[in-house]
Amino acid sequence: MSKKNISLKPFLKWAGGKRQLLPDIKKHIPTYEKYFEPFVGAAALLFELKPKCGHINDFNSQLIMTYISIRDNLDELIKLLELHKKNNSKEYFYTIRNMDRDSETFEKLSSVERSARLIYLNKTCYNGLYRVNSQGLFNVPFGQYKNPIICDEATLRNVSEYLNSNDIEITNLDFEKSLSDVNKNSFVYFDSPYHSPDNSNFTGYQANGFDEKEQKRLQQVYIDLTNRGVKCLLSNSDTPFIRELYRDFTIETLKATRAINSNGEERGKVNEVLVKNW
Repeated sequence: MSKKNISLKPFLKWAGGKRQLLPDIKKHIPTYEKYFEPFVGAAALLFELKPKCGHINDFNSQLIMTYISIRDNLDELIKLLELHKKNNSKEYFYTIRNMDRDSETFEKLSSVERSARLIYLNKTCYNGLYRVNSQGLFNVPFGQYKNPIICDEATLRNVSEYLNSNDIEITNLDFEKSLSDVNKNSFVYFDSPYHSPDNSNFTGYQANGFDEKEQKRLQQVYIDLTNRGVKCLLSNSDTPFIRELYRDFTIETLKATRAINSNGEERGKVNEVLVKNW
């Protein structure tokens, strides 16, 4: 398999993942020299586009650590995941999940051990949800899956090969700081935690959250980039607040199927928006 035609897909399950919306999003991808994704999440669009030059970022330090482990320490990561697979049970899950309750013990874990923990918990927790409480502790319950794919070695090896064969910078920064090198030849895709007026869509990826103040700061960054001639796309939930923030831009409504929501009536087909600045 050539590196150009390598088959890539997300190695994590992720709330709000974009795999199902890729055909709609790809219709709007411009030509660019460097790809930027400040809220990379599970990287569905990155892995679809496979840019040769890019900068991916996320404020979730555990997530970014995992991308780096896949790039730099893949064999060790796979061995650890195989061990998790062998020991998987409800009791084992809670033992691994509760590691972050003891900060002294957790700090002693290597970056690869923490990365394997994240992937294991993601594959075995309820709905593949990544959520932390106000103290930053992972708090999703066991998922009761019969045969979870804990170590998808083929996917991990393909992702590792891609990251090692291309110029992809990986950072754990505030989203605004991650865009310091953007210019008119760049393309930026924003997929921040979605606006949720009633906090029903489980966007607790980090302890301090992403509230309406942060959504407004993101809007200002989007406007600034627009004024500099940088082409941007932005995904978010279809709410009056978001439509008002981006009323001066082209807004397309997309239908997405979402299984994760504390309000059962808001699961299933939901509207999302795709905001385009050119």
